[in-house]
Order: sequence, then C-alpha cells, then structure tokens
Amino acid sequence: MKFRILLDPRAVVEVQEAIDYYEEQLIGLGKKFELELNINIKSLAKNPFFQTRYDIIQCLPLKKYPFMIHFSTNESEKTVYIHAVINTQRDPKEYWVK
Repeated sequence: MKFRILLDPRAVVEVQEAIDYYEEQLIGLGKKFELELNINIKSLAKNPFFQTRYDIIQCLPLKKYPFMIHFSTNESEKTVYIHAVINTQRDPKEYWVK
C-alpha cells in the first residue's frame, strides 16, 4: 500500500539549493544528490514508519549526504508530508529561526 508524497514548498527550495550547491562543487554531483534523495522519498512512499524525533515529526537520514528528511505521516489519508530536507552540518538554531 503506497503513500502519497507531498512536499512543503520550502522543502522544494531547500532541495534545489542543495542540488545547485553540489553541482557547483562538481558537475554531475547535484544530479547524484537528487537521485539519492528520490530513492529515499520513494522508500517513504512504501514504508513511512520511521522514528518519531520531534513530537509528530519523523526523520530519515540520507546515507551518502549530510541531509535528513523531516516528515509526518497521516495513516488514514495515506500521505507523507515532507516538511524539510535539512543539511545536518548546519547549526539547527540558525535553520529553525528561519
């Protein structure tokens, strides 16, 4: 039973910023990051039951990049809402102030 994935518009911006950053570092690296992220998002559609970290927010870390997907799951509506895709090397105080 698959879950529908919804992305917060701010998460889309975060993803594009990360892709752009990696692409600036090395051509093709942004595409690899995007592929890794999409693999993880597809796994959430199949099985979104990961550890709850903050109240109702669940987290899924990417294995190859220092990013974590922050999401919540609505079982009755069969949806996964991605709130943020956060660079874990950033200061969380700086991030959450925004």
